[in-house]
Amino acid sequence: MLQNLAAGARPASSALLRPRVSRRAFMAGAAGLLAGARAAWAAPRETVKAGWVHVTPVTDAGWTHQHDQGRKAVEASLGARVSTRFVENVPEGADAERVIRDLVADGCDIVFTPSFGYMEPTLRVAADSPRAEFESITGYKRAPNVATANARYYEGRYLAGIAAARAAKSGVAGYVAGFPIPEVLQGVNAFARGMRSVNPDAQVRLVWLNAWFDPPREREAAMTLMNQGAEVLAFHTASNAVMVAAQERGRLAVAYHSDMRRVAPQAQLLAGTHEWGAHQPRRVKALLDGAWTSTDTWGGVREGMVRVGDFGPRMTAPWQAEIEARQRDIASGRVQPFHAGASGARDNQGRIVIAADKALSDEQILGMNWLAEGVQGTLPKG
Repeated sequence: MLQNLAAGARPASSALLRPRVSRRAFMAGAAGLLAGARAAWAAPRETVKAGWVHVTPVTDAGWTHQHDQGRKAVEASLGARVSTRFVENVPEGADAERVIRDLVADGCDIVFTPSFGYMEPTLRVAADSPRAEFESITGYKRAPNVATANARYYEGRYLAGIAAARAAKSGVAGYVAGFPIPEVLQGVNAFARGMRSVNPDAQVRLVWLNAWFDPPREREAAMTLMNQGAEVLAFHTASNAVMVAAQERGRLAVAYHSDMRRVAPQAQLLAGTHEWGAHQPRRVKALLDGAWTSTDTWGGVREGMVRVGDFGPRMTAPWQAEIEARQRDIASGRVQPFHAGASGARDNQGRIVIAADKALSDEQILGMNWLAEGVQGTLPKG
């Protein structure tokens, strides 16, 4: 769902869509062959049919909810010129390929596939469907009719870590994570670095689920972490189970993807939300205008794709002011979550992973394969 190995420099607002970097050059051969065949029908259209494939059910909060909000924004902004449909709870793999093909056969001119495990199925269908366009969200491979997009979720994680450090008197937080891929590692590490920017002794206890959407196991992991002393919870999974568990136990948690105060009114410290309501209408409008191209989007706080807010009642006014100030600093570039001070930054094995007074490049962030100092956990082998 959420993985991303995509690359690209932090764009200015006028450069949110950028060419893919050289490590994707292996796609160039196929791109050239298909591009010529497509040129003839790249023209403005009167109407467009858009489809979405979702890896979980459409719920009232979370990853899939936010993408369904993007779909609704497409309908609201483009009106009668667009029709939409979606298929939910589609496993990654063969089922995804079948559903994507069905959407194309049903007449969808553009299909959004927001899950990393949909990347290869999307590419296979796209190769057989040159008259359709595809938006692989969290994927990193492009083709002439496959664009990619993701958000700099780690920026919100850093801010959430600052808030967690303020709230956790013991300095201990828990983190329930799906899979150990770079996008998730970015979030875990940024959260730990945010905590340690406030409390240098802060600890983040990490549990891997190897699943994106498994509410009973998400809940079980949350309970285990709280039993181990975690005062604040964070998670990189697709349900609200961690929030519900924190609410039941009187602890605090950071909502992910969307505001979850409805199920955790006292537990929610803040929410890191991911906004697709501008990006997805913009991509469908480009198709209507005959201007759609295969681009890569990687936006963050500055571009309005990542936002921290929706503060809960236990978030004090001074803490809130601090988070809002740091959010502005990230937007301006004054604060970078993966910039090290004079002593450099180490992983949780004691190795230097960020040189002194340096910041990681986008390529380094996108290839992240380590856990930051302060994270109590390991990377699964194999």
